[in-house]
Amino acid sequence: MLLINNPPITPRENYIRAAKHRNPLWLPMKSDSVNFAPRIYPDNVARAFVVDGMPYDGPVGGADIFGVQWKYIDIAGGSMVEPGRPFLKEVSEWREKVCFPELDRWDWEKSAEENREFLNTDKLVTAWIFNGLFERLISFVDFEAAAVALIDEEQQDDVKALFQELADFYKRLIDKFVEYYHVDAIFFHDDWGSQRAPFFSLDICREMIVPYMKQIVEHCHKKNLIFDFHSCGKNEALVPAMLECGMDIWGGQPMNDKRMLVEAYGDQILIGIHCPYNQAVPAPENDEELYRQVEGFLAPYAENIKEKPFFLMDLKPDNRVREAFYKCSMKLLQK
Repeated sequence: MLLINNPPITPRENYIRAAKHRNPLWLPMKSDSVNFAPRIYPDNVARAFVVDGMPYDGPVGGADIFGVQWKYIDIAGGSMVEPGRPFLKEVSEWREKVCFPELDRWDWEKSAEENREFLNTDKLVTAWIFNGLFERLISFVDFEAAAVALIDEEQQDDVKALFQELADFYKRLIDKFVEYYHVDAIFFHDDWGSQRAPFFSLDICREMIVPYMKQIVEHCHKKNLIFDFHSCGKNEALVPAMLECGMDIWGGQPMNDKRMLVEAYGDQILIGIHCPYNQAVPAPENDEELYRQVEGFLAPYAENIKEKPFFLMDLKPDNRVREAFYKCSMKLLQK
């Protein structure tokens, strides 16, 4: 039997330990968690990402919770709002045109029953929330207008008022995930950058986004939830803002300097490191060589790994790879 299939503590407990910097026994892997994106939340259907207890073969795309229409793009494997036809012509229109859904009218009890077995796991259950603050603003007014609104003094108050309403709504939604599904973490989506740089400066992020995102994070912590931030782009310059919000985890994409991030911030936030093996780079077939390579991969982090652990964005490697990372990281963390 593989040791990783019979660990001394559950993957859930180990993941939580790592996120809270409380002596994990091994470096958690993304496969130690369960993604949960139930169909009851219309954004999951609109964004073409339903992951719950029953096979989903229904339509994808369509209206999100605010009636914004999303179109599924086959080549991208996801959905986008059709540009050039914004839901709002100006941000100030949100008070008249944006109608927040009444969550109590959704059949949460039925959804909870349908997902009971799916959520019966010893892994970290992570509920996805699509379309965070900036992403939601983009969906309302298109990207260019959203970016301008963050820095336009005449629009900033309207943006802040919208973000406050969104923060309050997301807190109510999180309450439902806790009450009916007993999730362990919230995986909150808000892309902040492109492949080369953030969409906005750290100062703008601190003024326009941090106060509202911080409320969401603090609400998660009051509910004893881990806050896992999904934010695509080269956003390493915005990590101080993530810390000010109190975020627990940020995976991040490979264009970010992960070694620098772990060294600079690894004692405050759990950073995701991409596994060296994937479809393009298979793991060596020889076990001795596999362990040699895994030890070499971990070596640059070894000196401070207890104070600055990270998690492995393992892209579903096979059991041999998982076992190698489990054993090698446990050896370093138990020294």
